Amino acid sequence: MTEVAITPVAFVRAIVAAYRHYGKDPGDALRRARIAPEFLSDPRNRVTGSQMQTLFGIAIQELDDEALGWFSRRLPWGSYGMLCRATLGSPTLEVALKRWCRYHGLLTDDIALKFTVTRSAAAIVIQINRDLGEMEEFCFATLFRYILGYACWAVNSRIPLLETCFPFDALEHVEVYRMLFPGPLHFRSESAKISFDPQYAALSIRRDDRALNKMLQHAVPLTIFPYRRDRLLVQRVRELLRMQPDSPHTGESLALELHVSPRTLHRQLQEEGTSLQALKNEIRRDRAVELLNRTSRPIKQIAPAVGFLNEKSFSRAFKQWTGVTPESVREKGRHFVS
Repeated sequence: MTEVAITPVAFVRAIVAAYRHYGKDPGDALRRARIAPEFLSDPRNRVTGSQMQTLFGIAIQELDDEALGWFSRRLPWGSYGMLCRATLGSPTLEVALKRWCRYHGLLTDDIALKFTVTRSAAAIVIQINRDLGEMEEFCFATLFRYILGYACWAVNSRIPLLETCFPFDALEHVEVYRMLFPGPLHFRSESAKISFDPQYAALSIRRDDRALNKMLQHAVPLTIFPYRRDRLLVQRVRELLRMQPDSPHTGESLALELHVSPRTLHRQLQEEGTSLQALKNEIRRDRAVELLNRTSRPIKQIAPAVGFLNEKSFSRAFKQWTGVTPESVREKGRHFVS
């Protein structure tokens, strides 16, 4: 299968600018990444993730600067690996990211990173202390992908974003940002920020030094390609089904709310040993049990309340779910717990 080229040539030009900053020729790096120099002249051009991965990996080693000229001082190759190692012993992702942001301040004071957690969102904000000029876009996009990639890897879970904000204008390659940062996307914001559900911040770190050593040998893909598995996906689907019990909920509608494709939604549910229909049945069962236990509504009224056309089909499904009929629960006054 041919790899689709989605990475904007603007990111390639930023790496070329880093070579110029250090007085070096990017020609060999471009050749090894199979990118022709004349290709850079058209801002509409795109390169593949593999090409960007190759160029990025070569550049940070040849220039010995993992920031690729973003900051007023060089970040020697291995600097971000050091941050990962220094935070890996944290008990939760929240502690790890707070340490990551604090330790980043030891590498440079051109920007400051801040991680906060509230009841509604966990957020990482970039504060600018020095004008980054033409490097601002590439710096912010890459740094957020660094942090997000590490966070996903550390807890072994995709972390869906609630919101991504950038202080610069929307660019002609805005569709690339929608792929790098799925979810609500805002430009011309007061600050650069990504936020996600605080439940992910409470997840425990799942990696050790051995896994880190292996990851650092192939770290660049984490900044380019989205993490596949979402450890909280089943929980998030359950929450949406419970919050909107009267909605018909299709794979397409849920995928839209979760910022994934329907195919990804069904695949990940299958990997977790369940399916959308099984989760729907679970929610309907719990709702039926609640109505039987806590109300005196007739069973013929409970049936449509949990999505059945008639009492007969509801009773048949309820017995399959629980092993007893709704009539026996109601008649015997049993307090059934699902």
